[in-house]
Amino acid sequence: MNFGTSLQSANVLIVGASQGIGLGFVRHLLADPHFQHVYGTFRQASTAEDLLALAQPSARLTPLVMDVTSEDSMAEAVATLQAQTSQLHLVVYCVGLLHEGDFQPEKSVRQLSSENLLRSFQVNAIGAALLTKHLLPLLKHDRPSVFAAISAKVGSIGDNRLGGWYGYRASKAALNMLIKTASLEYARQKPPTQFLPCCTPALRIRACLNPFSGGAARKLFPVERTVAQLMAVLEQLEPADSGEFFNWDGSRLPW
Repeated sequence: MNFGTSLQSANVLIVGASQGIGLGFVRHLLADPHFQHVYGTFRQASTAEDLLALAQPSARLTPLVMDVTSEDSMAEAVATLQAQTSQLHLVVYCVGLLHEGDFQPEKSVRQLSSENLLRSFQVNAIGAALLTKHLLPLLKHDRPSVFAAISAKVGSIGDNRLGGWYGYRASKAALNMLIKTASLEYARQKPPTQFLPCCTPALRIRACLNPFSGGAARKLFPVERTVAQLMAVLEQLEPADSGEFFNWDGSRLPW
C-alpha cells in the first residue's frame, strides 16, 4: 500500500511556507479536501503576507512562527502544534539557502569562509535534523506518515562532476545523510515514519535561481508544476522507499 492511500484527513506541516515552493505546497494542499489541516511556518510576518492572507478565509490553515536557525523557536512552534493536534502525517521541510544579499555560491576554494559555510549548514541541514527530534511525538502514532526534506541534485556526491557551490553542495549532502540516518531510527516505529530527501527541478520564482541558471532557463519549472510533481512522488511512496534520495520525477538519485 502506498502513502497516497492514507492521506484522507491528514494533518500536514510545511516548514518554510511564506514563499516559493513552501507557499506552493500550502496552496496545493488547501485546494485538496482530503487534507484535514495545514500548518505553515514563517520567520517574519513582513515576508509572509501571502501565507497570512490565505489563513484569513481558511479555517484549515494555521500559520506558525518558526526560525529554523533557532532551536528555541522550533521548540515553541512544536509546543503550539501539540496544543492543537496530536498527530502529523506529512511534514515537508522547504527551507533552503543558496544566496542572500552579499552571500553568493562559492565558485572557488578562494571564496570559502567559515561564516558562510556555517550559515549554509544551519539553514539547509541542521534545521531539518533538529525538527526530526522535536516532531517525534507528533509522528508517533498508528497511521503511516512521511517526513520529506527538499534537497538538491547538486547535493549528490556521486553526481558531482562540475564542482563549485561548495557550501550549498556540502550542506545538501549533509541534509541527505541526516535524513537517511533519521529514517533508520524512525523505522523502529510501528508503523514507521518514512523519511526521504527529494530533489526539485529548478524553479521559476522570484528569479531566485536565474542568476545561476545560465542557458538552462527554458528548463525552469513554475512552482505549481514543481509541487504537483513532488506530491505525485510522495503519494506513490512505499514503506521500502524510506531513506532513499528521490528526484522530482520519481527516479532515484545517487548519494
